[in-house]
Amino acid sequence: MPTDPGPKETSESTGSIKDLILEQEESATLIKNRSLLEPNEIVDEERIVGRDSQLTDITQHLRVAIRNERPPNLLLYGPSGTGKSLIINAVCSNIVELCESRDIRFGVIQMNCQNIGTLGSAVYELARKVANDAEATVEVPEHGIPNKKKWRELYRLINEHYDTVVFILDELDMLVGRRDKDEPAFSRLLYQLSRANSTNEISAQVSVTAITNDTKMMENVGSRALSSFTPEDVHFSDYDANQLRAILRAREDAFHEGALSDDVIPLAAAFAAQTNGDARKAIDLVRTAGSIAEKASADQVREEHIRKAQDKVEKNRVLEVTRGISTQKKLCLFATAAVARETGTGAAKSPHGYRVYQYLTGTLSSDQYHQETYVNKMKELTTYSLVETERKSQGPHSGSYLEFTFGENPNTIIETLREDSRLDDVHDEELRAVVNTQL
Repeated sequence: MPTDPGPKETSESTGSIKDLILEQEESATLIKNRSLLEPNEIVDEERIVGRDSQLTDITQHLRVAIRNERPPNLLLYGPSGTGKSLIINAVCSNIVELCESRDIRFGVIQMNCQNIGTLGSAVYELARKVANDAEATVEVPEHGIPNKKKWRELYRLINEHYDTVVFILDELDMLVGRRDKDEPAFSRLLYQLSRANSTNEISAQVSVTAITNDTKMMENVGSRALSSFTPEDVHFSDYDANQLRAILRAREDAFHEGALSDDVIPLAAAFAAQTNGDARKAIDLVRTAGSIAEKASADQVREEHIRKAQDKVEKNRVLEVTRGISTQKKLCLFATAAVARETGTGAAKSPHGYRVYQYLTGTLSSDQYHQETYVNKMKELTTYSLVETERKSQGPHSGSYLEFTFGENPNTIIETLREDSRLDDVHDEELRAVVNTQL
């Protein structure tokens, strides 16, 4: 009578998996402190480099909180990965400690607006975050009640638990809200929060810090919000290659001594400097290269690992961005990247991109929009740091056009978008022929 191999196989599998885990742990001899290689990790202040003027400005604005005074509203703007969240969090964490020593109830409530769809959702999320910070309970439901009741609950929680609270609204421009409203949701949120102190509903002091990659966000803020928000502006420019090297050197002890070859940090900094001076990308490159080297059982992280990491990080970032955008934006982006690939400069003129977009929509039997809509959708993609736009002239009698320049390799964008099966009917040889005809 045959025996049942089930339990034996399970036992052997469990043992082999444990052996595999232990074997992998023994081979992980390069990275010592992985948390230092997380781009959003709040690091010690001695590791913060290249942002002295911004650090000074924000400290100057927020320091009044330690005297139990209301800090001014702030607008932190600049490209992704330039230290906006890093600096504001570092300053606020120190102010929290100083206020605690002076028996001042100072709160910092941070919310990323990227995945929040409506104003009501944003207000409830703020109330939930306040409650978590204060170890309290939100006493209204998330759904089925008017926004006014959510605001009252938020104010109640603030009044009961803080003397002063700073709301940090990251990627605020992403909170657009329902399209049937003329004023975007982020404008209405700014209006309510920034005028809170002028109402009878709140006794604590409220300050708002808005963080955005979009330098033109304030152009979409309504007049009421503009008059009540009136922030102090702090601009964050791109990091250059020298600053990126310093940032990576400040986190070099995340690796064991001697684990990085001499060319790793300069190369990672150079790659990141080419794509908008993004410190997050520089840190992510080194972390990914370390993981690739460990997986290969290498005794050191070398140039080859950084180059492999560059391809992987680019694809991951593009995939993350493109996964959530509409089909029409994908088609606009695909068409424009196809043009930029053939020019060899990473840039594409809007008339060329639009004609290739027309070819794509015709091939796929998809809705086709006018050139103005195509241009607007490409402009919207600038907020994801995939492309930059610049208006150029064709000459005194030929008008002007927009030029789209890609931060990432256009090939990477095309390959990533092709993971959408709806693009299967677009054949690469024919696409290249169409593009070259336009060029």
